[in-house]
Amino acid sequence: MTKKAKTAQIYAYETIRDRILQGKYEGQTKLIEDKLAKELQISRTPVREAIRRLEQEGLIKNKRILQPSPTDIRHMFEMRILIEGYAASKAAKFMVPDNIAIIRSAIEKAKQAEDPEEIIHFNKQFHDYIVKESRNPIMIETVDRMQAIIYMFSHTVVFHNRPFLLDEHSNICDAIERHAPEEASKLMQEHLQADLEFVLNIAE
Repeated sequence: MTKKAKTAQIYAYETIRDRILQGKYEGQTKLIEDKLAKELQISRTPVREAIRRLEQEGLIKNKRILQPSPTDIRHMFEMRILIEGYAASKAAKFMVPDNIAIIRSAIEKAKQAEDPEEIIHFNKQFHDYIVKESRNPIMIETVDRMQAIIYMFSHTVVFHNRPFLLDEHSNICDAIERHAPEEASKLMQEHLQADLEFVLNIAE
């Protein structure tokens, strides 16, 4: 893939994803490749690839905008709680100091950031580094396929200022640094459960 083609695909992906998250499309709206290509002033191929990626990540199904029900949201979070709770325990056993420094830095940068998108970026970095410590390619791939949905949830908790969000990150990082796997796993599960309840409350 050429750099120009890759750039067009990223542009199409981010634009369509952001439109969905900003509510510019109603649930079940069918996305038409030709129409989107004309709107974005790019060819159909990057639009098609962007839609395929968003389908893999759970925001689109059969080219229609997915509107997750409360049950869908619970199921998605249950998967994350299982995977990330396990990953946090592994991180407490095996994460090297350099990576602990990276997640600590991500927390501090998120606390200092004023732009919500920056906070979302550092939130993703924090969680991604911990997921990698699962050292389980199937788990890592599962989370990768959920990235658009995870972004949607992060968007909700950040833009609506969920209390204690970053303090919980700090506590998880502390447990990892102390090599306390059970505590790290428990704190991660509680953190994601709090995210779930907050998202459901906002969605009502």
